[in-house]
Amino acid sequence: MSAILVVLAALIASGACAYHRTSLKTWAIATGVTILVVGVLAGAPVTTVVLLILLALVAAPLMMVDFRRKKISAPLLSLFAKVTPKLSDTEQTALEAGTVGFEGQLFSGKPAWSELLRQPRPELSVEEQAFLDGPVEELCSMIDDWQITHELADLPPNVWEFIKKNKFFGMIIPKSYGGLGFSALAHSAVLQKLSSMSQTVASTVAVPNSLGPGELLMHYGSDEQKNHYLPRLADGREIPCFALTGPYAGSDATSIPDFGIVTKGVWNGEETVGIRLTFDKRYITLAPVATIVGLAFRMYDPDKLLGDKEDLGITLALLPRETPGLEIGRRHFPLNTPFQNGPVHGKDMFVPLSVLIGGPHMAGQGWRMLVECLSVGRAISLPSNATGASRMAVSATGSYARMRKQFGLAIGRFEGVEEALARIGGLTYAMQALSRATAAAVDRGEKPAVPSAIAKYHATEWCRQIASDAMDVHGGKGVILGPKNYMGRGWQSVPIAITVEGANIMTRSLMIFGQGAIRCHPYVLKEMQALGIADYRERLKTFDKALFGHIGFGISNAVRSFVLGITAAKIGDTAGDAYTRRYYRKLNRYSAALALCADVAMGVLGGKLKFKEKLSARLGDVLSYLYIASAMLKRYEDTGRPESDRPLLAWAFHQCVWNMQMALDGVIRNFPVRPVAWLLRALVFPFGRREVPPSDRLGRRVAALITAPSEARDRLTTWSYTTPTANNTVGRMNALLPDVIAAEPVERKFVKALKGGQLKAHTYNEQLAEAEKMGAINAAERELLQRVRDGVAEFIAVDDFDTEELRANVIRNAEQMKAVRAA
Repeated sequence: MSAILVVLAALIASGACAYHRTSLKTWAIATGVTILVVGVLAGAPVTTVVLLILLALVAAPLMMVDFRRKKISAPLLSLFAKVTPKLSDTEQTALEAGTVGFEGQLFSGKPAWSELLRQPRPELSVEEQAFLDGPVEELCSMIDDWQITHELADLPPNVWEFIKKNKFFGMIIPKSYGGLGFSALAHSAVLQKLSSMSQTVASTVAVPNSLGPGELLMHYGSDEQKNHYLPRLADGREIPCFALTGPYAGSDATSIPDFGIVTKGVWNGEETVGIRLTFDKRYITLAPVATIVGLAFRMYDPDKLLGDKEDLGITLALLPRETPGLEIGRRHFPLNTPFQNGPVHGKDMFVPLSVLIGGPHMAGQGWRMLVECLSVGRAISLPSNATGASRMAVSATGSYARMRKQFGLAIGRFEGVEEALARIGGLTYAMQALSRATAAAVDRGEKPAVPSAIAKYHATEWCRQIASDAMDVHGGKGVILGPKNYMGRGWQSVPIAITVEGANIMTRSLMIFGQGAIRCHPYVLKEMQALGIADYRERLKTFDKALFGHIGFGISNAVRSFVLGITAAKIGDTAGDAYTRRYYRKLNRYSAALALCADVAMGVLGGKLKFKEKLSARLGDVLSYLYIASAMLKRYEDTGRPESDRPLLAWAFHQCVWNMQMALDGVIRNFPVRPVAWLLRALVFPFGRREVPPSDRLGRRVAALITAPSEARDRLTTWSYTTPTANNTVGRMNALLPDVIAAEPVERKFVKALKGGQLKAHTYNEQLAEAEKMGAINAAERELLQRVRDGVAEFIAVDDFDTEELRANVIRNAEQMKAVRAA
């Protein structure tokens, strides 16, 4: 028994050192002292001596650095060089392009929450808020989405002119070039407000401010190109598009077949060195109306006119619309969301080298340029549009569920509808925290490659869920298209966001964990980079440091995962107040579990993990939900820890933790090496899966929040257009909502009189008059019920059409032509 006690004490001491990540020296001393003291007190001299010898045999070689490098690290370095898959140039560029922010802490197994909470609170400047309250508000008041989507299939001329005049296309362009010079947060806020009214308008504004000529020119353009194009892009004289995707290369942009051959040709009457381009692009937003076309192609120099290299690689160019040979095709029609979109073609067209973005010396740098800029665009445009649409869904569905009655009860009171309302409110809370976090990262100067992929994937997927729930709650109102339908076009447009800027299946399966595992891991990239060091001694030294740091990291995460698992994450100092401290501890547990499972997956599967996309996707899910939950806690802190937001935070947080648990369970259940899977399950889920999704009671509280005016609801619908103008049905619904709630007790009195047989009239107005006359309600109450009834009647109404109104113009024109010919 005494021997067991000494062994147990040694394990506890070692585990405590691993849990707190002490140095190797501290571990050896602490464990040795523990063995000695407990051994003496327990009267187990033999066990004590044996354990001290074993400790010395392990610790001494590890602390003798030269011996460790020669006898341990050197053979492992040779093995590591053989088994590590060589990164392609494109993969290397992608890994080096982004920066690592707080997501790196989440991959550490022991996040430094103070680092997150020290980040400045993201806020709009006075000028940015004025733009949101002024030009953006005015633009929203001009939008008639039915006219845009059904009648014109385009923005009306006055809207185009207003967008250009007020520099909506120049939000990211510096003031020195005539742009607005806005922050990423302001850029996001503008898109959110516009998308609450029209996805077509929001997409039109988003593209020039996302990946495209403007951003590429700012980062890589020559002074001449910047001075010429940026002022013209800022004030709308030039409308840009960027042609990357083609029929045979979408997400796999490095395989584009479009090419340019360096050769001599005639330009403006003079022979010059230039490029002969052939390309076929599609899905290019703003192409039909663009005046300048950004183009990605592969550049070759067979005659070596520019140097010794024949295949120069992916290159970017800027082509004015009037360039001879440039063809902009007819429009695509993306799911009844008619933002300008179409194909771009060119065959054997000659252009001078001056069209290359940045000039001839930037030839072949296109992939790096795209990857560095893409993370910024992906972090803002699509998450912002999805968040704005979801804010609108909160306003619209919350109001409608309180106004619409079935069986004498507001439909928002039915538990099935409450469930949908809870998802709408909870996911919108999470989404707006996520979009703020990625925008804030950009404003801090980061290039958030991994967070931008997380934001794009989850915001657009959640928007799909929210749109589905909102449509379910609206029922027939949601499926009958027409000017009165404020939900239908948003529902139709959801798959577009899911498809563009990297299809979501690819983003989840390949990008999030594929980049995160290497970029965010504190040691893997260092180990891989060590292989590229030319000097062997320096290579071995660097590898040794990273390797043993990695080993200690893995042991620590195994211990932390197990300890936090058996204690249900109820121990340890952490951030937060009395309410949120438990949330931070939960994230500590799942951060350790992610780090452990990721290390085991990479170590056991090696290069094969790249092809285990389902495992990678699940590990990416854990990282995503850790990041999202962190963003929500930061938002809660930034807004002053409002108690009224707690149901929203709690619902969204429990949903995130439930998703993390299920993703980790999926990794372990499907891990191909079963003994390893059994060990992982014991460390990650020592008492099984204990997390639960949000409760029905919590969902009821969230549903109640979004079906009545409150500060929490106002924060949830910030940066959406809520002004009760003639073109904004949702704004008018919100304005009527207080009256609807005030009318509920009055309506109960009226219904009591009606059901009691006291009212003999048949029409509603006559019944109200009779109820007032008999004293069941007073005059003010009658007026309130009448006003609410008339308002609700407008909001639940749907449109109807003559057949001719629904026929396409081309059909009507064809019939007219037949009539003319017959005459």
